Amino acid sequence: MSDLPPWDSLLGWVAEGQQRTEGAAAGLDDARLREPSRLAGWSRGHILSHLARNADALVNLLAWARTGVESRMYATADAREEGINAGADRDVAEQLADLTASGSRFLRAAEAVPEARRSFCVLSAQGRRIPAHEVPWLRVREVWLHLVDLDAGYDIDAVPDAIAWALVTDVAGWMRSRITATVDLEVDDCGTVRLGPGPSASAIIAGRPQQIAGWLTGRACAGGLTATGAVPDLPRWL
Repeated sequence: MSDLPPWDSLLGWVAEGQQRTEGAAAGLDDARLREPSRLAGWSRGHILSHLARNADALVNLLAWARTGVESRMYATADAREEGINAGADRDVAEQLADLTASGSRFLRAAEAVPEARRSFCVLSAQGRRIPAHEVPWLRVREVWLHLVDLDAGYDIDAVPDAIAWALVTDVAGWMRSRITATVDLEVDDCGTVRLGPGPSASAIIAGRPQQIAGWLTGRACAGGLTATGAVPDLPRWL
């Protein structure tokens, strides 16, 4: 993603989302932890286990950027899912301790990457070459969207405006070549983003940044948006 905020700003967004998620997790009991989350097929325990293992996987990328020694997010193609499933059934105390410790490891690792190494390219979990400067943004997406998915008192409106706007520009860019219709997204108090491959838009979709980010990422329906023209079907994002 181009035009990312400065490194320290991204880490601030990570820390805020981590704190919110830890607080939400601390309010759960063991029974609620095993109930379904908003993500199909995942319990709340799966969400928290994933967030902890994702933090450690991104630490690998930060170490790769800092040292130049290759360190992939996951050692094998199955390692991500195996790590999530292995920790999903733990009790709240174990989950919270792991979430907190892994989040701290991520922030320490990010703070250790010198500015001169932040343009060094690493590989995302999807095999995409990205500069290390994008790694904190990957964590921002994880903590804030999975806070919503946890279904523990927060919905998409909990995402701050600036983060929601960054999500809109990021996800719309990813989807540009993956849909056939072309529409303009008019985001309240933020700006306009083109969604789709065409030179001109067939529709305008307007709303608050949280509403549009939620729609693009599958966390909200299009019902809360104002549309002039047809609302396109969207591919599943990540």
